[in-house]
Amino acid sequence: MKITTIFWFLPLVFFTSCQDLDKEVITTLTENDVSTSYEMLKSNAMSVYETIPNEFTNVGNAMLCSATDDAEFTNPSSVIQRFNTGGWNAYSIPDDAWNQYYTAIRKANLFLSNVQHANLEYYRTNPNLTAEYNRRSNELKQRSYEVRFLRAFFYFELIKRYGGVPLITTPLKTDEDYSKIKRDSLVTCANFITAECDSAASVLTLKPATTAELGRATKVAALALKSQVLLFEASDLWNDPSWANAYGNAHTEFISLPTGDRAKRWKDAADAALVVINTGLTMEVEYQVLFNSKNYNSKEVIFCRRNEPSNDFERLNYPIGFDIVQGGNTPSQNLVDAYEVKTSTTVSSPFDWNDPVQAANPYGTTRDKRLGYTIINNGSQFKGRTIDCNTSGKDGSGVKNASRTGYYLKKYSDANLDLLLGTTSVHTWIYIRSAEIYLNYAEALNEYAPGNAAIKANYDKTRNRLTVKMPLLASGLSQDMVRQKIRNERRVELAFEGKRFFDVRRWMIAPSTQNVPLRAVKIENNVYAPYNLENRVFEPKMYFYPIPQGDIIKMKWAQNPGWN
Repeated sequence: MKITTIFWFLPLVFFTSCQDLDKEVITTLTENDVSTSYEMLKSNAMSVYETIPNEFTNVGNAMLCSATDDAEFTNPSSVIQRFNTGGWNAYSIPDDAWNQYYTAIRKANLFLSNVQHANLEYYRTNPNLTAEYNRRSNELKQRSYEVRFLRAFFYFELIKRYGGVPLITTPLKTDEDYSKIKRDSLVTCANFITAECDSAASVLTLKPATTAELGRATKVAALALKSQVLLFEASDLWNDPSWANAYGNAHTEFISLPTGDRAKRWKDAADAALVVINTGLTMEVEYQVLFNSKNYNSKEVIFCRRNEPSNDFERLNYPIGFDIVQGGNTPSQNLVDAYEVKTSTTVSSPFDWNDPVQAANPYGTTRDKRLGYTIINNGSQFKGRTIDCNTSGKDGSGVKNASRTGYYLKKYSDANLDLLLGTTSVHTWIYIRSAEIYLNYAEALNEYAPGNAAIKANYDKTRNRLTVKMPLLASGLSQDMVRQKIRNERRVELAFEGKRFFDVRRWMIAPSTQNVPLRAVKIENNVYAPYNLENRVFEPKMYFYPIPQGDIIKMKWAQNPGWN
């Protein structure tokens, strides 16, 4: 007999002070059907994947890059601007990652709790269905480790932002005494994530077995996530809590690791990246194909979120001269200047506005080709016409909602869409790809074994693509010179992929990148004049987000330094 059952779902929005904690879901399924049936468990595992954020529009319709020196979001009222003005606090955080990721963790915990009691008894006890029993058991085991990987991924996204957070691994009950939940230290959280990655990697398949499996977590994804965590563990931010001294009682266990051997941490990060590389990573020979509507098929993609077909990204980011465009993430002159000039097959140098030849033709054929694949500039060919960013041009600053920087974003945009006809395409957000792992390895290796030949070999991989072909790493450079080369390569290669926001924090260079003017270019009669567009604000406390203040009060937790 079927009965009406009430299930209580608590997506950890209980951490926000003015929320209704309990949400009823009424169903005609029995509780046993919901919690243990094979089909329902498969569906629940998929629902955890659905909680992976859509980073294309996750912060007030903006990408997180628009809170860095790489970009400006055109809409001044978007919450992303609070990052840039300093107008955020523990009561109002532009990026609501706390609720978002704890909701996802809640789903993961529910699945992991229920899958332990999967109802396969009919198949287990029927000798004619042994093969089907084994198939279903193995599939649920795979899904369990996929979900454990996803939960580890969610926790990493949390600790990048907040430092140590409560590690919750079981579904909380309606009568839970939430006041007993405590923040775990940063090292405890990091160790939990890397251990979960190891467990997942021991079970999951190396790569997707079939096309239908594309997008699922794999052994390579688990190992790559571990590489990312260990890179953060070795980097300056988690090893230098001195910035917090100015804020008094800093509770450094939540924002830094215990004092340890930095060289060993860098070696561990390098070794973890090498393990991923040795699984057989590959690189696309064409940089631009990584960001088209079919990129989820790319062998370079390690972990991603594939969205439903839409044209939302194009409506936000096409040059304003096209119909029904709103104005979105626009690259800064700071980023454009980071793309080097190729002076010969073996030599490249920074772009120089003081060079009259370069200043007269700033986007010429000698610039790193990734500039043209990533950014639309004045004179670019796009959707069958020449983009005109002159002040009086069709895409220039005289048009409402036009780019304030003089540039538009090309990366991810599908130029084949007709917005008036409502055509759409798939947009895939890449969380981890091969290029990042190669650069992780080069960075970590340079920190503990400068001069190692593998530094150049891995740095060169991103520059040696068929459609890039930038000069490779020169010999005779100092450790710091190589460090700066790697950091700039990471900025250019991974532009608009959500990395810069966290990189400048873990390197502890955010004051020098965020407290300098965001730059733009004014174009009149195709004469270019770079200028300071706006000043931005970064204080040391912004290395980490504040924990939502309602939870600090309710749980009596220590707040992150500077946010009391």
